Amino acid sequence: MENGRPRRQRDPRRKDRILSAAAELAARRGFHTIAMADIGAEAGIVGSGVYRHFESKTAILVALLDTVMNRLREGSDRIVAQAADDRTALSELVKDHIAVAIEDRAVLAVYHREAHTLPERDRRRLRRAQRLYLEEWVHLLTSLRPELSDPEARVTVHAAVGAIQSTLFFDPGLEETHLAALLASTAQACLGLPSLH
Repeated sequence: MENGRPRRQRDPRRKDRILSAAAELAARRGFHTIAMADIGAEAGIVGSGVYRHFESKTAILVALLDTVMNRLREGSDRIVAQAADDRTALSELVKDHIAVAIEDRAVLAVYHREAHTLPERDRRRLRRAQRLYLEEWVHLLTSLRPELSDPEARVTVHAAVGAIQSTLFFDPGLEETHLAALLASTAQACLGLPSLH
């Protein structure tokens, strides 16, 4: 207690609410058009409260993009470590990326629109993490399709990931389970392994 009054408890989810609010606003309007006060209002807190967690809009953007990239990398590491074989690992990577694209759609959309605006150090760090993530896909694909040259495998992986992320900027209006199945079959066809399941 302070001065006879109970100490105010900080909401441990406030930081997550700020990030979610920023992602939703940025996905709808573009990150450069929103202010800290807008983010605070969307999160249900006063604008000055945002500064208790993030020193600037750029800090919010970096945290947002780190969050989605970390989720993808952690999923990839777990899948590769646990999968019984390369075919299963690649199939699970497809499913995991689809889950992120559906569940964190707003954040992934912001990533694609705004990553180039980050400070150079953060941009390089995120690009490196992205390359390492995609490298897992390329490694698995080349083991399953040894006839592909390295450039062919990379183009194929980018095509599959692009197919998964094709709905980031429009709402197809499909039920999530149906959308996930459609994206999976499309990505698997891009990879040239339609029998993955």
